[in-house]
Amino acid sequence: MHHATVTATGAGIRWPAPAKLNLFLYVTGRRPDGYHNLQTLFQFLDYGDSLTCETRRDGQIRLLTPLDGVEPEQNLIVRAARLLQQHCLSHGLTDRPPGADITVEKRLPMGGGLGGGSSDAATALVALNALWQTDLSDDALADIGLRLGADVPVFVRGYAAFAQGVGERLTPASPPEKWYLVVHPGVSIPTPLIFNDPLLKRDSPERSLQALLALPFANDCEPVARKRFREVEQLLSWLLEYAPARLTGTGACVFAEFDTESAARQVLDRVPEWSRGFVARGVNVSPLQRKLSGYLNRR
Repeated sequence: MHHATVTATGAGIRWPAPAKLNLFLYVTGRRPDGYHNLQTLFQFLDYGDSLTCETRRDGQIRLLTPLDGVEPEQNLIVRAARLLQQHCLSHGLTDRPPGADITVEKRLPMGGGLGGGSSDAATALVALNALWQTDLSDDALADIGLRLGADVPVFVRGYAAFAQGVGERLTPASPPEKWYLVVHPGVSIPTPLIFNDPLLKRDSPERSLQALLALPFANDCEPVARKRFREVEQLLSWLLEYAPARLTGTGACVFAEFDTESAARQVLDRVPEWSRGFVARGVNVSPLQRKLSGYLNRR
C-alpha cells in the first residue's frame, strides 16, 4: 500500500524540465499582429531544470523556490498550475480544486534561448496532470501551454519537432542525436529585442523540412545578436574555430555540435573563463516523456 500513497502525493519524484536547442531558425515573414512566422527545428538536451510537485488537499498552489525578481503570480510554473486547475474545475474533471507544493531546481539561464521557463511550465502541466490524475490528452495540455508561450507545446509533447507559424504548428522530426557544447556568454537577451530589430532578416523562403535538413543549418537571429552583443560575437568567433556553431533561439546561448562526448568535453575545458558551458546529448524523445512513461507504468 505504501507505494500508492507515495505515487499519489508525488513526494520525492523529480520531473525533468529539459533544455531545447533550435538546430535551425528561419524567419519567413512578419504577421499583421506583429508576431513573426518561423521555421525552426527543436531538439531536446538530456540536461535542464527539474521540478518536484507534491499534491495538496486545500487547493493552494505554492512555489517553494521563488525566483529572484519574479513575483510568484508572474512565474510560468505557477501560471501553468493555475491554468490546469481552472481547466479541470471548469470541465468538471475534479470536484474540488487540486493543489500542489512545487520546487524547482534551476540549471538553465534566463534569457538564454534554451527554453528554460517554457520547459518548467510544460513540466508542471505534465507532472500535475499525472499526479492529480486528471488524465488530459497531450493536445489539451498543449493548448493550455500555448497560452503561456509559443514554445510550451513542444515541451508538453516531448518529441523533437519542426515548428512553423509562430511555433504552434508542429511536425515530429528525427534529426541526428549529436553531442553539444552549449556556452552562455553571461548576457541575457530579451526575445523582443531581437524580433523588433529593423535589421532582422524576415524574408527567408518557406521550405519543406526535407529541403531544410539537406542544407547547412543557420539561425536568422544570429547576425542581430552578434551585432548587439559583443559577448555573443566573441564566443561564436571562438567556438567556430573548433566546430560548426550557432546561436540557439534568440540567444544568448551558443552551441557547437560534435560526434562524440569526449570531443565536446575537450573544447569545454578551453571555454573562456568569462563564460559558462556544459556538454549534453541531443535527444529526440524528451527526458520528461521518459519519466512520465515510467511513472504511468508504475501507477
